[in-house]
Amino acid sequence: MHLTTVLFDLDGTLLPMDQEAFTTGYFKLLVKKLAPHGYEPKSLVDAIWAGTAAMVKNDGSCTNEQAFWKKFSAIYGSEKALADQPLFEDFYANEFSAAQEICGFTPAAAETVRRLKARGVRVALATNPIFPRIATEQRIRWAGLAPEDFALYTTYENSTFCKPNPDYYREVARTLGVQPEECLMVGNDATEDLAAREAGMDVFLLTDCLINTKNRDIPVVLRSRSPHQTQLAGLHIDQVFRHYDIVEEIPGVAVSQRSHTGTQHGVERTEEITRLKLLRLGLGTQSFEH
Repeated sequence: MHLTTVLFDLDGTLLPMDQEAFTTGYFKLLVKKLAPHGYEPKSLVDAIWAGTAAMVKNDGSCTNEQAFWKKFSAIYGSEKALADQPLFEDFYANEFSAAQEICGFTPAAAETVRRLKARGVRVALATNPIFPRIATEQRIRWAGLAPEDFALYTTYENSTFCKPNPDYYREVARTLGVQPEECLMVGNDATEDLAAREAGMDVFLLTDCLINTKNRDIPVVLRSRSPHQTQLAGLHIDQVFRHYDIVEEIPGVAVSQRSHTGTQHGVERTEEITRLKLLRLGLGTQSFEH
């Protein structure tokens, strides 16, 4: 099936960041905002994590926003949670902007999106929808982009699943009106973003801000459009992108293979991917090892 749509993750992909540093800085800002309103710092952080876990477990029966506030209300009481929602909204509209200092920046993000759209490829932002719209739009702008650059950007208001649930990716495809097989997911998380393969999408991982907390053995394989073929990524950049019917303008992949661990089910694997980069437009480094 012809590739029509590219999905990008945001944090660590279009917006370079150290996820742990960002999370720590984000919570410091949030605690500073809410502590004067009766929120003990540790309890507040624990409640936010509990609400996040409720969103990740969401089965599609409600929006992620509803899942979060249901859990938060169970901890602090419905009356306080409802009364304080404007405080959270004000935080994301104001103090949250200070978290931009924790993030990096690459002009290649906007250039990549621009060139893809110029080639007639639809571009969507498949960021894990655990933040409200206002916070997602802020981070989009930190990356040098605008919300209107995307056919869709997922937030906790418009989503009913989260990564790494494959149903999140199916929901994105359904909202866009495309088949998962028409989509390429570009991300940096070996668990959350590779889950798109279970929904029928192909996936490229960037290693600039790679997250692989479960130490997954990441396959250096691109699943072919033909069910009878597999294609090893990294042999040559143009070979990979002929595979996707898109040439020249879209980033390609290069892989530095270190110690091979043999094959599994006929698929060659490596112990570590040291360079899995989108190269053409600079989202990864321009050099790679052979």
